[in-house]
Amino acid sequence: MALARVVLASGRPIDLSDLRMSSTYGGLLEGYPCKPLNDARIDGLLRSAERAFPGAPVHLVTPPREYPDQYAGAFGPVEVLPAVTCVGSFRSTSLEPAHDRALYRSRLTVVWFQPTAHVPSGHDAEIGLLDVAWERLATDEEL
Repeated sequence: MALARVVLASGRPIDLSDLRMSSTYGGLLEGYPCKPLNDARIDGLLRSAERAFPGAPVHLVTPPREYPDQYAGAFGPVEVLPAVTCVGSFRSTSLEPAHDRALYRSRLTVVWFQPTAHVPSGHDAEIGLLDVAWERLATDEEL
């Protein structure tokens, strides 16, 4: 049973089967949000998504980055990502029309950022998530 169903801009419905949310800067004890820190955070998220959902391709929805007018420290200007980090495992019908619908499904793990902690549903999701090119990024698996 899915947590939610999201309808992509292409019209394809995808089911959210697992969702992991966390504070983007939770646990930041030293320093400040900057490009090197954000890039390392994103790389870590992608690696952990690959480990958490083996065999599924992982896609990053490129996050918006804000540059508030604050003092630039030793690591460059302040760069802020949205407050909530999301890693979701999605499933949908098979990509290959010749595959038996009862025996195959497509899947994709998606990493994205959003400003608040809400579960995407229907057409209510971040634009980047709704614009995921499922047919190009997902892969079929036999059940």
